[in-house]
Amino acid sequence: MPQLEVDGAALTYDDEGPREGDGVPLVFVHGWTADRHRWDHQFTHFAGRRRVVRLDLRGHGESTGAGVKTVGEVARDVLALLDHLEIDRCVLIGHSMGGMIAQTIALDHPERVERLVLVDSISRMTYSRGRGLLMGASTLLPFKVFVAVNIQRAFAPGYPREEIRTYIAASEATPKEVVMTLYGAMRAFDVLDRLGEIQAPTLIVHGFHDIQLPLQQMLRTAKGIPDALVRIIDAGHELPVEKPAELTAALDAFLVDRV
Repeated sequence: MPQLEVDGAALTYDDEGPREGDGVPLVFVHGWTADRHRWDHQFTHFAGRRRVVRLDLRGHGESTGAGVKTVGEVARDVLALLDHLEIDRCVLIGHSMGGMIAQTIALDHPERVERLVLVDSISRMTYSRGRGLLMGASTLLPFKVFVAVNIQRAFAPGYPREEIRTYIAASEATPKEVVMTLYGAMRAFDVLDRLGEIQAPTLIVHGFHDIQLPLQQMLRTAKGIPDALVRIIDAGHELPVEKPAELTAALDAFLVDRV
């Protein structure tokens, strides 16, 4: 797979589909401790008719690189890849932390984002005092326990346990330093008061059973974006793999409706 060297990281990416396809390229950004294969269903579906790009974020999947302390620093990696691929404008699709990265780019570089899609993502992490203390204390757990607890609760009740174990193992393979620094970056992320600046038509797709980034917090994001469409799906936080066909259908409808 091709790689791009960016600030001490080697970013692995896929770039497929016709260059003169339907509309601007689709760019997929995965979430915390995941990798670019979270988007397999969507990537395969769209690659037949338009250019599609996805990457492993620094320290994730087949990419190398140390962790960084802010979401903005990861967003710069994505922008570097877009520059390298000579993509001036795209549909930017982000899941969870990837949605935070996508919001950052849409706010700081609106000329690069034709449309925005946020999947199980929010604009500010807000908790009760008790929940905040619990999250802070969870970082003191043994690393593999910390990761396993977070990944387990990302899936809706009833999702096959053997598949969850596969995702837990993949997440545990992400370097501890990357996992923990980006965990802090997500907790510090806050663009809620800037959402009115987002110019791109936006689709927000969220799992009804998402307890990682709860539905109520997503609704604050939806309220703040001037041109936002919300779709709720019967799933947990891991929509791209829990209900891949439904997510792809939602993307399809959004892209057609907005042409």
